[in-house]
Amino acid sequence: MATTARLTLDPAFRIGPVEPRLFGSFVEHMGRCVYTGVFEPGHPAADADGLRTDVLELTRELGVTLVRYPGGNFVSNYRWEDGVGPVENRPARLDLAWRSLEDNRFGLNEFMVWAAKAGVEPMMALNLGTRGVAEALELVEYANYPGGTRLSDLRRAHGFDRPHDVRLWCLGNELDGPWQMGHKTAAEYGRLAAETARALKRFDPGLSLVACGSSNSAMPTFGAWEAEVLEATYEMVDHVSLHAYYDPSDGDVDSFLASGADMDHMIRSIAATADHVGARLRSRKKIKLSFDEWNVWYQSRFPGEAALDWTERPRLIEDAYDVTDAVVVGSLLITLLRNADRVGVACQAQLANVIAPIRTEPGGPAWRQSIFHPFALTARHARGQVLRVEPECATIATAKHGDVPAIWATATYDETTGELALFVVNRDRREPCALEVALPGELRPVEHLELTDDDLSAVNTAETPDRVRPRPGTGLRLRGRRASLTLPPVSWSVIRLAPDSPQE
Repeated sequence: MATTARLTLDPAFRIGPVEPRLFGSFVEHMGRCVYTGVFEPGHPAADADGLRTDVLELTRELGVTLVRYPGGNFVSNYRWEDGVGPVENRPARLDLAWRSLEDNRFGLNEFMVWAAKAGVEPMMALNLGTRGVAEALELVEYANYPGGTRLSDLRRAHGFDRPHDVRLWCLGNELDGPWQMGHKTAAEYGRLAAETARALKRFDPGLSLVACGSSNSAMPTFGAWEAEVLEATYEMVDHVSLHAYYDPSDGDVDSFLASGADMDHMIRSIAATADHVGARLRSRKKIKLSFDEWNVWYQSRFPGEAALDWTERPRLIEDAYDVTDAVVVGSLLITLLRNADRVGVACQAQLANVIAPIRTEPGGPAWRQSIFHPFALTARHARGQVLRVEPECATIATAKHGDVPAIWATATYDETTGELALFVVNRDRREPCALEVALPGELRPVEHLELTDDDLSAVNTAETPDRVRPRPGTGLRLRGRRASLTLPPVSWSVIRLAPDSPQE
């Protein structure tokens, strides 16, 4: 028997505008994300720069707007100078983060070429683990200053006359974590981040800076870390970062399907922490959040860095994602949109091969994983203003998150076209849900797609790349100012509605 749910879509009740930077991704020198992922000279689909055009096409289809680079844990022991200049002169180094051999054939300038071809904004991370203020300034000068200085002229000598003009910079990565090269206390990091931010703002006040938040919500210093770091950096940074990965390996499917509840709690907790610091400092500034690492990750299957052998381009955490994973990713995107007033940046980690929506084989094909589809459709159709949507529905008891609503939803309203897009997940594993939607006027259906399957363990592979994909939904009915449809168990759906004629 189907459960029931109701919600109202009203353009007057808004959370905030859809921030394009919410649809970011992440390219780290880890496993095969870079090498044989986005970059593979000699591949049949490689262009003159060695970039895989099949991956570029899929990146554009995915709708990625921004990409964070070069890490991640990798950046905390990285010398950016190793990755610029003639390739034959670049040194090979040990990557201590992932126990890999890095030959530096792909570096800053290659990434900027790739970003331009992919049509994405670059988001650069600085090494504040084993390096400091001076090295950060040198990188920003090389990347952003027009010319006439040693480092800007060095960039020009390397073939890039115009500055890269990177506007968004991460002040390190996960430095609260003892696994990080250069791990620091909150006081140590807060001082270094403040001094770095002060110097970078002196170079260019228009730069947007992200301070490191907690590595995850299970860290013993979660919340306290952010408070201490922001006490030191509040007036000099623009964002504080959040990271979260959700592991389905323990078999607790109900809790896994409710992962969005944990993400929502993290966002609200850190927003409240930031606002508390702002109040203590009597500041009128409001810190935004940068959720610059998030995804599903079968983390318990990963043996840890210490178990890895030194090698080049190892196959690391190349998880194959099933239908349930895709539904959870859809619910996490809904959560980000529901918090569009505070989350200014978000990056799904990572883009290719490493816990990624895009998979490749060396010399072979590239294909879309199941999680590709909710991201691509949300990035494509979430436009204009995010509406406040609060479904009336049953709850599901979970071991990790308590009682959560069975229906998780958000909607956007495009004022230029009058189009409404509703994104909705049914978390219930057992029952479909009969959903009634109150509309602001009489609308026509534009599209109804749903991602679900009788086999929730189905995955896409090189041999069956389209086994899991969105399919046209059935049963959507519009009667006056009301829409109704049935949401299958464990499903993600997008429903687009529009007036008969475009808005004036």
